[in-house]
Amino acid sequence: MSVHARLCAVVPAPLPSAGADVPELLGPPGGRLLVQRGDDALVVQPLDDAFAPAGDRVRVPAPWPRRRGTWAVAPDASLAVFAGVHAVRAVEPSGATRWEVRHGCWYGACRELHESYEEYGDRDDHRYPEGGSAGFSVDGAFVWAHVRGPLAVGEPDPDVVDEWVLLDPADGRVLARADAEAAAAGSFHLPHPADPGQMGLSIGEGQDGAPLRWGRWDGKELSVTYVDGDLALMGVSPSGERLMTVTHDQDALAVRSPGGSVLEDLEWDAGTAVPRHPEAEPDNDEALPYWDWAGGFVDETTLISSTVEGDEEWGQGRHWLLDTAGARTPLEVTYPVPVGIRPPMAALGDGRWVTPADSGEALYVWERG
Repeated sequence: MSVHARLCAVVPAPLPSAGADVPELLGPPGGRLLVQRGDDALVVQPLDDAFAPAGDRVRVPAPWPRRRGTWAVAPDASLAVFAGVHAVRAVEPSGATRWEVRHGCWYGACRELHESYEEYGDRDDHRYPEGGSAGFSVDGAFVWAHVRGPLAVGEPDPDVVDEWVLLDPADGRVLARADAEAAAAGSFHLPHPADPGQMGLSIGEGQDGAPLRWGRWDGKELSVTYVDGDLALMGVSPSGERLMTVTHDQDALAVRSPGGSVLEDLEWDAGTAVPRHPEAEPDNDEALPYWDWAGGFVDETTLISSTVEGDEEWGQGRHWLLDTAGARTPLEVTYPVPVGIRPPMAALGDGRWVTPADSGEALYVWERG
């Protein structure tokens, strides 16, 4: 069975695709931001509820090349945070550095606490480092950062490889820190949609695993739930009470509580829940579909996911809608125009989702037809 996608809006990318990452849509209705990382800057365009420009475009100069780290932007676009190889740096639209928190080097064999990017930027052995990430709370009151220990400030713990720290965006002060209990190749943050004291952290360790952490800050203490199993966090529902996860081996997609338990038996094994690609060999075990690490909550009870990676050997990749309050059978999404089926396919939580245009020069906003 299938469901038709209806095009709601076309959002042009602010930068040419040749020199920039694919743009992303962030924020809730009433606070949408179109964000794109270019070679030397992060460009932020506020949008209205029709996804048209609303207000001035903001350009935040980047402190290092886009392949050397990740970024996060405040909900009001007043500050961008760049999580790099040696430091987390907060930059204002003027280009001024508001603060910087230095940490251990993400290149695994390096034990230096670098003072600047220029120390290692041209070194061949630092060309492909691991990496962490940063994320703003839903209201912009906190910055959460996943870093390689030790921090340049405070007492280092020789047993800690990766740290999860909570920072004050006003001055970079470390409010709390915890052992991430991981050795990351990369990570990303997903905030609770309503509670600024809660944040999800999805960590990738390459072939070794995918630790998932859920943090809670009560104003005095940071507590971390170390979710059992190797799970990639793909989405947080609008209520914040449900998480969408995909196993590290990409076999199972599930809806879980922030504590990690599967809710209401909402779990789908790709090999049985999704039909083989129509052009796949029927008796080839390698043709069984598997979930991508992509997707999210279209609304509180509807998920979107994909099997693009497993489909590509046989033909066009596929997206799937899953209604957790209905029949629960994955429905293939059909689009009226060619779309870029790889991430950043993202769910907006208000009944809509986003895919890149096939050209990479725009984002398409969709709803169920």
